[in-house]
Amino acid sequence: MPEPLGASAGLRLALLGPVRAWRGEEVLATGSPQQRALLAALLLREGRTATAAELIDALWGPEPPSQALAALRTYASRLRKVLDPGVLVSESGGYAIRGLGEGALDLARAQDLGAEAEKARGTGDLARARALLNEALDLWDGEPLAGVPGPYAETQRVRLEEWRLGLLESRLDMDLEQGCHAEAVSELTALTAAHPLRERLRELLMLALYRSGRQAEALAVYADTRRLLAEELGVDPRSGLRELQQRILRADPALHEPGPPRPAERAEVRVRPAQLPVCVADFTGRTEVTARLVGLLSAAGRTDMPVAALWGTGGAGKSALAVRVGQAVRRFFPDGQLYVDLRQEEPAGALGAALRALGVAGRDVPDGLAERSALYRSVLDGRRVLVVADHARDAAQVRWLLPAFAGCGVLVTSRRRMLDLAGARLVELDAMSPQEALALFTRIVGERRVAAEREAARYVVAACGFLPLAVRAAACRLAARPAWTVATLAGRLADESGRLAELEAGDLAVRPVFEHCYTGLDGEQARAFRLLSGSADPFLSVPAAAGLLGCGPQRAEDTLEGLVDAGLLIPMGPAHYQVHVLARLFALSLPAP
Repeated sequence: MPEPLGASAGLRLALLGPVRAWRGEEVLATGSPQQRALLAALLLREGRTATAAELIDALWGPEPPSQALAALRTYASRLRKVLDPGVLVSESGGYAIRGLGEGALDLARAQDLGAEAEKARGTGDLARARALLNEALDLWDGEPLAGVPGPYAETQRVRLEEWRLGLLESRLDMDLEQGCHAEAVSELTALTAAHPLRERLRELLMLALYRSGRQAEALAVYADTRRLLAEELGVDPRSGLRELQQRILRADPALHEPGPPRPAERAEVRVRPAQLPVCVADFTGRTEVTARLVGLLSAAGRTDMPVAALWGTGGAGKSALAVRVGQAVRRFFPDGQLYVDLRQEEPAGALGAALRALGVAGRDVPDGLAERSALYRSVLDGRRVLVVADHARDAAQVRWLLPAFAGCGVLVTSRRRMLDLAGARLVELDAMSPQEALALFTRIVGERRVAAEREAARYVVAACGFLPLAVRAAACRLAARPAWTVATLAGRLADESGRLAELEAGDLAVRPVFEHCYTGLDGEQARAFRLLSGSADPFLSVPAAAGLLGCGPQRAEDTLEGLVDAGLLIPMGPAHYQVHVLARLFALSLPAP
């Protein structure tokens, strides 16, 4: 991910890759794909007001859903809570984004850098122009507007990619003007392979090859271009390309540039990333599983590369534990620690960010996923680096991020068991013990308040199912209300119909965790989850589940295991499972199966 722009504490936004937002170093939640599409559409209008009709068309095209206007207003309302006050304004029945700080939007920064580069080139300062263009190109973090749906986003994606290629061609043209033809050949070869019909890149490659003494290869590029254009488009190469071929054939002396300038001396710096987030200050318990993970990862270099896959239900505290373990094993990885949040980044973006963190210039990061992964493994070869891949959706996401050097280590967190991640040691993280949950609650609320109402506190953590996220949300809610007693909170949690709503404090909320798990189920699994959650007994054997589901034992067990993988059931030994108390309450709020 590119370095966020602007003042360190201000709002920053990115469009040249996934649509993201930060406040200072805090990553802000930009919401669903459609909500990100609204944010992108408003940012791309550069302060101009977009009507509701224009935005609906941008998000859904000619056949919007019946509730499109209501959805649009909901997205706008949610974004208004995320962005700084007054940034998203309602005006004339539409919306606009205004008042962003200088450099707050990566696209605006890239536009400014491109304009400065053109001015520098016009005055003959090619070195400065190249540096400015490289800085602009480094702002791209993969495909612009990645993952954003809608016809407007698709059109803008094409426009932004075309603009990027134009900037890249300008910089490569200046590379050749300054005699850097040999260095440009490899980059141009990769670019022409990725964009085979782009004649300007072919022209630059021919010139770079010719100036490198590779006349035959330069002419072969022309022949290949002519064949490809005829086969794909039924046209001949444009006049500029044909003219260059003729000049190469007659060895035109004017094609040879002056000798290359002497490069400025630069000290080679080996970058040592230290990306692990700060440990949670009131982290409590988890002694046994921490020791197990530290033991696994500290074996790096003595055995095959250790891969620890920490899995468990949402809200169990996997991320906090992973950071704590990562900090504990830092001394075993002296060449740095990489942290990747796979909720925010797909593998291609994550690899791009990792490569830049390891010292690879943005212009040298290849476009393709396989190429990025190969370069990533090459850069890590011989280095002892810890990679923490947080919130992985599945093993396929993680495979691209695995180093090849045995001195490295990998710690993955996921709600799913990574059964298909080769070589991974699976480590389950379940709910806290009653003692650990009470200790966490006490650390947040304060010993004095809990000591006076210890039984009520025990009831609160039990009502939270001893789930760390729920305990933390309840404790923070109580800590922010000095007038409440612990018994007050316990009384509010006693109402099961409203318990999930009570377990929310700012960004800490339990219900979205189960919603996320549930939306990933197929129809049969969703129905099974609702049926099983309605059982009077939260502890289910395979035969009991088969009876509830009306199927055979084998199919019932497969369904139960699928729900475990989705983070909605807890395995309780051979052929027995538990529906977490909060998952059951979530299921009961859903329509009947």
